[in-house]
Formats: sequence, C-alpha cells, structure tokens
Amino acid sequence: MRRSAIAATLAVAAGLVVANTLGVAAAEAPTTPTPVRSVSVEGVATVPIAQNANLAAATAVYRQAMANAMADGQSKAEFLAGKATVTLGSVQSIVEGGGSIDCTSDEESSYVEYEGERPDFGSPTTTISPLHAAAAPATPSVRKPKLKHPKKHPAAKKASAATCTLSTAVALSYAID
Repeated sequence: MRRSAIAATLAVAAGLVVANTLGVAAAEAPTTPTPVRSVSVEGVATVPIAQNANLAAATAVYRQAMANAMADGQSKAEFLAGKATVTLGSVQSIVEGGGSIDCTSDEESSYVEYEGERPDFGSPTTTISPLHAAAAPATPSVRKPKLKHPKKHPAAKKASAATCTLSTAVALSYAID
C-alpha cells in the first residue's frame, strides 16, 4: 500500500507540475486584441475650377475639394452611426482618393479639354477621368501658332466658355462605441 501511496503522490505531483507549466505558458501566450469596431465611408466632393488655373490655384481648389470630401464623409459616418445606434468615435484612418478635372462647353454640354496645370492628385492614374481618357492626352497639348491672315468662315461660331469641375474622394474610417 505504501508503494501505491507513493506512486499516487508522484502522479499528483507530476500532474501539478504539468498544470503549472501549462498555466505559465498560457499566461505568456500573446493575447489577441479586441478588434476596434468601426464604420468606413467615402466622402466625395466636386468644386469649380478655372479652365486655365495655374498650379497654386489648382492646388488650392484641390485642397478645398478634399476638405469638402472629408466633411461629406463625416456626415455620412454620423448618419450611419445614428442608424446603428452607436456613438461615432475618432478617425482611425484617412486615405486620399485622387481626383479628376472635367470640362464641358456651354454649347451642347460637350467635353472640352482642361488647359490649366493639375494639382498633385496623389496618383498619376487618377488625373484623367476614365470617361474622357481618349479625349484628354496625358501630356500638355502644343498650340499651333496663329496665322497672320486667318481665313474667315461665315458659318464659324464663336467659342463658348467652358465650365470645369474638380472631383475628389477621401476614404475615412471612424471608431464606433
């Protein structure tokens, strides 16, 4: 009986050592952080820009458009949080979405090329609207010199003014409680 008592004591001691080791290993194991609950939105904005804006003016318009897009995104996030009956927290991420400039003439709303300088949209692939990629060359156009005595055509119409708009998007992610 003495042998079985010793064997039982050793078995219990070995079990406690194993359990203690596992307990320490579990305490040292990395814990998975609780994921932050969030809402992600895309704010968009379109603002007018002069057809022949210089770089400083184009950059100012682009920054105004980004500010408007952020306000639009915040408004959307607040709406969604309200519908989900949660509280909107702080901004977790902001991603610039690039932009494009489109111009149309007053006459028949046809596409007109933007002649000004382009702001840094963050990506060269987003500076031309996909709808008008074939009509708008990636490099500035070279103007032909004026003729000294241009021929007048009685059917020619006076060029109409162009209306240009700069569009941009900003992706936002907010924490929610």
